[in-house]
Amino acid sequence: MATDTLKSTSGASGAQGLRRLLLDNGALTALILLVVAMSALSGDFLTTDNLLNIGVQAAVTAILAFGVTFVIVSAGIDLSVGSVAALSATVLAWSATSEGVPVWIAVILAVATGIACGLVNGVLISYGKLPPFIATLAMLSVGRGLSLVISQGSPIAFPDSVSHLGDTLGGWLPVPVLVMIVMGLVTAVILGRTYIGRSMYAIGGNEEAARLSGLRVKKQKLVIYALSGLFAAAAGIVLASRLSSAQPQAAQGYELDAIAAVVIGGASLAGGTGKASGTLIGALILAVLRNGLNLLSVSAFWQQVVIGVVIALAVLLDTLRRKAGATPVAPGTGVPGGKGRQAATYVIAAVVAVAVVGAMSFLHSGTSAAKDQKIGLSLSTLNNPFFVQIKQGAQEEAKKLGADLTVTDAQNDASQQANQLQNFTSEGVGSIIVNPVDSDAAGPSVRAANKADIPVVGVDRGVNKAETAALVASDNVEGGKLGAKALAEKLGGKGRIVILQGLAGTSASRERGAGFAEGLKAYPGIQVVAKQPADFDRTKGLDVMTNLLQAHPDVDGVFAENDEMALGAIKALGSKAGSSVAVIGFDGTPDGLKAVKDGTLYASVAQQPTELGRIAVRNALKAAEGEKVEQTVKVPVKVVTKENVDEFSG
Repeated sequence: MATDTLKSTSGASGAQGLRRLLLDNGALTALILLVVAMSALSGDFLTTDNLLNIGVQAAVTAILAFGVTFVIVSAGIDLSVGSVAALSATVLAWSATSEGVPVWIAVILAVATGIACGLVNGVLISYGKLPPFIATLAMLSVGRGLSLVISQGSPIAFPDSVSHLGDTLGGWLPVPVLVMIVMGLVTAVILGRTYIGRSMYAIGGNEEAARLSGLRVKKQKLVIYALSGLFAAAAGIVLASRLSSAQPQAAQGYELDAIAAVVIGGASLAGGTGKASGTLIGALILAVLRNGLNLLSVSAFWQQVVIGVVIALAVLLDTLRRKAGATPVAPGTGVPGGKGRQAATYVIAAVVAVAVVGAMSFLHSGTSAAKDQKIGLSLSTLNNPFFVQIKQGAQEEAKKLGADLTVTDAQNDASQQANQLQNFTSEGVGSIIVNPVDSDAAGPSVRAANKADIPVVGVDRGVNKAETAALVASDNVEGGKLGAKALAEKLGGKGRIVILQGLAGTSASRERGAGFAEGLKAYPGIQVVAKQPADFDRTKGLDVMTNLLQAHPDVDGVFAENDEMALGAIKALGSKAGSSVAVIGFDGTPDGLKAVKDGTLYASVAQQPTELGRIAVRNALKAAEGEKVEQTVKVPVKVVTKENVDEFSG
């Protein structure tokens, strides 16, 4: 009887210990389960190359999140880290190239820029009494605006000496991963071993009590936000190094990923809890999730849904964990033996991970499907009808030829596209089709595919400083010239026009704008009274055109660098569109062609996007099979007006 009771008690104690282990290490448990699931679903997940890819893809988010950890532990928030990262990288590239400043001084300027932005946030919050949300939201806008002003909206090539931060050591160990580890160790030391770290926990736990106990809360907050700015600058430099260029629009939305990583890692938005290891695990969870979903060919739209659900579940589970009795504590304040138990936890996790690697490697051994017919297509965005038509044309041709096509959406983020291209490379697809967000930024990832002997086909835009088997494209510059000629002839060679520009920094916007400007040189009677970016977006086109009409109500014509902005301009012009004001768009999308047919849009410079997608797939398959393909395949552009719209099909 006593023996039975003892066994029962021991079993209950063991179950309670396991339950406590899982509760106190929820993020680590989630990461292990996620790795197990992705390993079971994809034979390409547990490869050395892919695991290194995950580390690289987590690096920028993790470095940003380490800085945000300081802020969240002290019960604050920092929405500006993405913009500060982009601004710091832009300052480095601009000062080292355009201004000829020595690279080491340029790096110091970039770091100083990040710290200065953080100090401004701290001053506004501590002395200006602004809520952290408002102060950092303002810095988000200011930082992004300054980045665009300095770069004039165009990417700036990164100095070669700094670009090595995006390379590998010994040909296999990525430098971004090393930087991430170093910054993580620095974070852990600051939080667990320094006065400022203990102050963060005290302020986050109870700010008033911290002040009454003698802490200089205002000055401590200055240091906290300065540290966040410093880490943002480091993340920006690593990101730009990886892309070989400073992108003024880089790291958009990364502040949300950073906050999510901190919260998933076990920190509380109420302050007082959080640690570096948890933040790293949170960043890895996001990276594993995105990587795995790409390998599983999950729709780009559904990926956003899944990631949002995971973030919500993480916060919900954290709440349940606290109610169940898990009590996260600040480093250095745990119970005796806590460090030993934590070390044991990580050892157990490592053993489980090794067991999973072995089991899944055995499970997927011998499953080597022929991959010549497998194609990866990375589009710059699917939030635009033109690129949706490219996808549709590619899917139709792939189905016709029996190819397996995976489509990803970079959401106009060069870094996200670099991740997608790396995933395709580690997956070992037969060929890759890329529609670059930026031609320079796509170069490093395409070079990695070159090393893996995977042929790459560019579509609509080329790739710089890398080899492509073929470029299937229309001539954006020539299209801009045709648009200028059509608009000028419609206006009789004289008039006042406005230009709606695309997303700053994209090659399509630069090339179309340059072609239009070149074409206008032949018509000195045409005066450009205003030009403003509307980001290739219909709603922004409507808003920007409405604003421009207040200053220029007598405008005679509009050139929009895509049909979406042109359709927004038509809405703003109302009855003037097609009667007293001629509007020309670009792309030949279905909605654009309908507006041409209705007479509200005078013309669209059409590129036949569906045909671009079809031809790209045909060339990708030929290249994968070792067949010779043409280096450049030009799909003709044409000006579509009401007279010939019935003859045209995109």
